[in-house]
Amino acid sequence: MAIKRALISVFDKTGIVEFASELSKLGVEIISTGGTLSLLKDKGVPVIGISEVTGFPEIMDGRVKTLHPNVHGGLLAVRDNEEHQASMKELGLEYIDLVVVNLYPFAETIAKPDVTYEDAIENIDIGGPTMLRSAAKNHAFVSVIVDTTDYAKVLEEVQETGDTTLETRKRLAAKVFRHTGAYDALIGDYLTGLQGEPYPERYTVTYEKMQELRYGENPHQSAAFYRTPNAAAGNITTAEQLHGKELSYNNINDANTALQIVKEFSEPAVVAVKHMNPCGVGIGTNVLEAYTKAYNADPTSIFGGIVAANRAIDEATAQLLHEIFLEIVIAPDFTPEALEILAKKKNIRLLKVAGLDTIAGRESQPVITTVEGGMLVQASDAYQLTEADLKVVSERQPTAEEMKQLLFAWKVVKHVKSNAIVLVADDMTVGVGAGQMNRVGAAKIAIEQAGDKSKGSVLSSDAFFPMGDTLEMAAKAGITAVIQPGGSIKDEESIRVANENGIAMVMTGVRHFKH
Repeated sequence: MAIKRALISVFDKTGIVEFASELSKLGVEIISTGGTLSLLKDKGVPVIGISEVTGFPEIMDGRVKTLHPNVHGGLLAVRDNEEHQASMKELGLEYIDLVVVNLYPFAETIAKPDVTYEDAIENIDIGGPTMLRSAAKNHAFVSVIVDTTDYAKVLEEVQETGDTTLETRKRLAAKVFRHTGAYDALIGDYLTGLQGEPYPERYTVTYEKMQELRYGENPHQSAAFYRTPNAAAGNITTAEQLHGKELSYNNINDANTALQIVKEFSEPAVVAVKHMNPCGVGIGTNVLEAYTKAYNADPTSIFGGIVAANRAIDEATAQLLHEIFLEIVIAPDFTPEALEILAKKKNIRLLKVAGLDTIAGRESQPVITTVEGGMLVQASDAYQLTEADLKVVSERQPTAEEMKQLLFAWKVVKHVKSNAIVLVADDMTVGVGAGQMNRVGAAKIAIEQAGDKSKGSVLSSDAFFPMGDTLEMAAKAGITAVIQPGGSIKDEESIRVANENGIAMVMTGVRHFKH
């Protein structure tokens, strides 16, 4: 076997002239279509048009050009099958040994803010995937390239032996089916979205690998990091790393949590995260004030943590950040002075995430959680609460300042692992109780962490109080106001305890479980 004929039709023309030229020098006959044909001709590469092979012109604005037996017979014929050989001879068909195709840019098209439905549909490639699939199916005999990074390897093998190895053809075929599968999944997702079907009968998603990771959650677990095509700004997949070593699996998870929390705030805010829970959140008139509050919220837990800010890090803030060990600092930008200070530490990662200073709240996105043998899909918890949504259920109305702190606490508690209790005072968290098996346990942790700061603070609970014991603890700790979803059959008991202790309590009607 040897590669004697190649069909080349690419949208991304990176390196194609050089690759085709080298093939031609090796005696490979090159067939091409459309813009690729014109380019190769212009560059002096010997090439014949697809119409010379099919005996049929390209029609319907190029929609139909390669969908022809002369093409697919040459691709799909099993070379050691006598009946296939006889058919090829009888019909005057010739084998095609190499296919080089990449597809219309559907993902890039639908990423345009002004894309029309008609533009999207026109950029669904039909002939390209069909040729790729035919060649990949017959990879025992046919080589197929969908990725420009494979040109060099294929050319090297053809130069050495006249053909590729079976192992290479298997690898290339697997890449083709991954590629066409992802391409179809993206088209299906786009059209499904237009129809408003959040949970169709088949749920297919596709991701692009960003990097392989050193290990997963623990050193004995392998891991890799993927992103969705056309990911919106303001998330960890679009971060620009300015300094530091490669992110780890746990870094990425923690950084994602920090970003989700900091995006809740329109005012300057700083969030410190450990093990996917906030250990300190502060807001202020500027990033320095916000960071100072986030640090003072829990000076112990912030050590070795992740810090995210929704304003640029300035020199004064960088000086304070430099004083402690941090894994990552995330911000929409860093001043040159701040970058110079922080970069003195070799291992700290500095991530620039565009848009954090303009994003407040989050649009709902699908959240996928795998279970053994399947997965769960739900909309993300993007609910945005306003003061008008609240129902005061206590005899005492919260003061304006208490209401401000309650809304702040509510933004934080939705990102704390359940069962969750958050105490807030003076625009900063003072106690966080996370991931407990009962709500009293979560409150106890938050109150103990807050210490004297619990006096005059407000309390937020991610779910209702099943009885009045948590309120009794809050009253003893000096907490003055509470925000909680309500909905327990024993709400009246909690309301009674609040009234007996002069606590203002509001209900949201919305729960924020986070597992």
